[in-house]
Amino acid sequence: MKVLITAVFAVASSCVQAAQFNVLVFSKTAGWHHDSIPAGVAAIQELGKLHDFNVFWTEDANRVFNDQELAKYQAVVFLQTTGNILDSKQKGAFERYIRSGRGYVGVHSASDTEYGWPWYAKLVGHMFDHHPAIQSAILKVENRSFPGMERFAARNLVTEEWYAFKPATSKVSYLLSVDETTYKAGPQGMGAFHPVSWYQDYDGGRAFYTALGHLPATYGDPVFRHHLYGGIYWAATGNGLDRQ
Repeated sequence: MKVLITAVFAVASSCVQAAQFNVLVFSKTAGWHHDSIPAGVAAIQELGKLHDFNVFWTEDANRVFNDQELAKYQAVVFLQTTGNILDSKQKGAFERYIRSGRGYVGVHSASDTEYGWPWYAKLVGHMFDHHPAIQSAILKVENRSFPGMERFAARNLVTEEWYAFKPATSKVSYLLSVDETTYKAGPQGMGAFHPVSWYQDYDGGRAFYTALGHLPATYGDPVFRHHLYGGIYWAATGNGLDRQ
């Protein structure tokens, strides 16, 4: 009887201590390396403590981009990745991972990654094209029904490296945009509609992207952090989206 009680207690304890989900943070760079990567990693780790999910961070693609390791995670965050960071076998494993119903989160220069991989370009939704100098501008909410959007004002004064993007590579739903009339976008701006964040169901899985996050201090902004957590939460679980 004592053994049985101990076993039941151990099972109950493990259930209580189980995290919501597991997230892989991947920040390998083969191009520009953002100084904000450590701040981004720390922010996601702190979000994990606040919202009870596990975080594993690496820049070693060989360690995690295979079927066995990726299966441990419900979402993978490409945090400030740049350039060509995966080989053909690793790409195949990641494609299978998404097709299994898992999630992707892209932050800032994740859209400046793997231009020669058409599947990835469609996963991201828009690829990076160029940016002007860092400036303050008005960030606008396009859709408040997505997780993590509820703390934004309708119009927000935000300082960022405002990425301009190539045309959409897939059909995405937009969350945030920037008003180009409120900063010096230059002659090659995107015009009347300049997207900043979006999401989509893609190839059996889920993808969320935000272009915010260039500056290290941005990761200390509670509104941005909640926005980032909303994307991670939805990518990992598929929950929280009001589809009506």
